Amino acid sequence: MKIYTRTGDAGQTSVIGGRRDNDDVRIEAYGTLDELNAFVHLALSKMPTGFEGMKTVYNEISHLLFDCISDLADTINKRPTRIAEEHIAWLEDLIDEYKGQVEPTKAFILPGGCELSSTVHICRTITRRAERRIVSLAKAEEINMSVMKFINRLSDYFFISAHLCNKMMNVESTNYKGSKNVFR
Repeated sequence: MKIYTRTGDAGQTSVIGGRRDNDDVRIEAYGTLDELNAFVHLALSKMPTGFEGMKTVYNEISHLLFDCISDLADTINKRPTRIAEEHIAWLEDLIDEYKGQVEPTKAFILPGGCELSSTVHICRTITRRAERRIVSLAKAEEINMSVMKFINRLSDYFFISAHLCNKMMNVESTNYKGSKNVFR
């Protein structure tokens, strides 16, 4: 099998149900998830010994991102959806678990600290962009709404994960100095 097919030379790509322009809102949505997945693996590559539990979670997230992409690529709802409420609940449980391991967050946190935390914050911001693309897609076409919920929760997961990474690396997260207490 050749890596190049030449089928995209006119600016289109295949989806389940036909072909779409490469700048189509659906392609933008799942293309952003593909970009996010690459950064998830960059974060994974920076996790040292002692992060085995988090590494397992990030690997699972990577697989679930492919499931999100698959759900979004199905333009004719030909296959059963892959992302479901159980995946959202799983993320919520992780968020609650991680939240119990760090100091309570009351103000906005700057997206930095150690290199790993900074990389996870990049994952968070790409997730937010993906969410915006998915919202645009949902306005135009029918999608599996569990994907939108999952991606929304995923950005929250990355936020608390970045905070925990700093703690585990013995680096303090820095509050934005202009922030009032916004979290209760």
